Amino acid sequence: MSKYILEMHNISKSFPGVKALSEVNFKVEKGEIHCLVGENGAGKSTLMKVLSGVYPYGNYEGDIVYEGKVQQFNKISDSVDAGIAIIYQELALFPDLSVYENIYIGNEVKDRGIINWNETIVKAKEVLEKVNLKVNPETLIKDLGVGKQQLVEIAKAISKNVKLLILDEPTAALNEDDSENLLELIKALRDQGITCIMISHKLKEVVAIADKATILRDGETICTLDASKGEIEERAIIKHMVGRELNAIYPEIPDKKIGERVLEIRNWSAYDSQLGRYVVKNANLHLNKGEIVGIAGLMGSGRTELALSIFGNQPQYKLGGELLINGEVKKFKHTSDAIAEGIAYVTEDRKENGLFLAQNITNNVSIAKLSGISNQGIINDNEEIKVAEQYKKSLQIKASSIEQLVGKLSGGNQQKVSLAKWLFAGPEILILDEPTRGIDVGAKFEIYTVMNELIKQGLSIIVISSELGEVLGMSDRIYVMAEGEIKGELAKGEADQEKIMELATQGGGLKDEIF
Repeated sequence: MSKYILEMHNISKSFPGVKALSEVNFKVEKGEIHCLVGENGAGKSTLMKVLSGVYPYGNYEGDIVYEGKVQQFNKISDSVDAGIAIIYQELALFPDLSVYENIYIGNEVKDRGIINWNETIVKAKEVLEKVNLKVNPETLIKDLGVGKQQLVEIAKAISKNVKLLILDEPTAALNEDDSENLLELIKALRDQGITCIMISHKLKEVVAIADKATILRDGETICTLDASKGEIEERAIIKHMVGRELNAIYPEIPDKKIGERVLEIRNWSAYDSQLGRYVVKNANLHLNKGEIVGIAGLMGSGRTELALSIFGNQPQYKLGGELLINGEVKKFKHTSDAIAEGIAYVTEDRKENGLFLAQNITNNVSIAKLSGISNQGIINDNEEIKVAEQYKKSLQIKASSIEQLVGKLSGGNQQKVSLAKWLFAGPEILILDEPTRGIDVGAKFEIYTVMNELIKQGLSIIVISSELGEVLGMSDRIYVMAEGEIKGELAKGEADQEKIMELATQGGGLKDEIF
């Protein structure tokens, strides 16, 4: 009997103009944690969609051998019936239904054809215990944090007697504690005999949890590393992922020239009338021309709220203090006022707030400055195409063409489109909120390189990041926030993780959160 629960042989999958997978081979042993690693667009999610039946038999080439038998999954329910479950980064839960209803939706506990709700609740409690989630099964999903919602998804899979559990970026939206709990749960599931495949960009997690790791690059299998042989380490993974050594994760600009002050806030406050409290209090901050200023802090510290208050993006904010652009006091009633003054804001949530996923690259790039491609209110299609092609080339956006839908792009390329949109608006000040969230190490390097190029061109950048290494590696100065207040300012030479953490915890009551 084969030791492999899954063998995928010579899997190829094409889309119009793009070959997403080219003769990929992937083997997973029973009862192991196998990480699938690669840059955005390497083919990881596509491979798992082939496995789970999202792309049905006949839409790809090659064979899927599961539990020793060649499979022909024509729909998702076929793979579910075989004991395969996939949990995506965007959770598929119904927020207004209870925990137990979400766990058993589509898999209802019935007695003579009628749903037995009492038995459903009893069984829900049993599977919740297996994932170590201590909540009332009658709690609504919308009343749970993201970490607990993730566990509900896993409980849902366990309720269907899953044998092979696939997790696509399971910790992307989790804080450190929730991430550690989830990784421990995955280990516990392995010990119970459930095989796990985990897609992750967080290499520290891969090193910590993987029994084996398979690396894909440009739709091809590069290699499989074995933890028992000491092969799974960050440097080796990065080399195989990007095809080169990344000696400098954070590229530096030689001869950086810092100019005059371009933005300043004095005693700046933002009162959120919906929440009934201040989200930013008495903040003082400045940004100079040709400078990258980092903002660090714990989750909930007010970093994003500060950015939105500067950008005029929240009508429920009552603002106090002064905002100065190039030494002149300004008041923004709307984002258009901020844009007119040369400020651009790249949101932390590109899918929900930053991009039109159902539209193509061309439309997304031009949307922030339609006046730049219009004449007397009429859009010049040729100019719009010219602009989109220019940014596709300069930012190295990987797509079949500028007509490709943005929702079909990888996370790193979506982020580049979001950048292109605001660069076309011609800003002098660029606010980047979590610019590399959910993208791989190679794409991160490309984003950092773009940031440095923009600084060379005379732009000034504020970067908000949950990754301390990113803030330390890219910033000339760092402000640290806690509970809506700026607790300190650190120069590049004096800043380190310990000093940032010390300032970030001054507010109290947030020590269990993460950056």
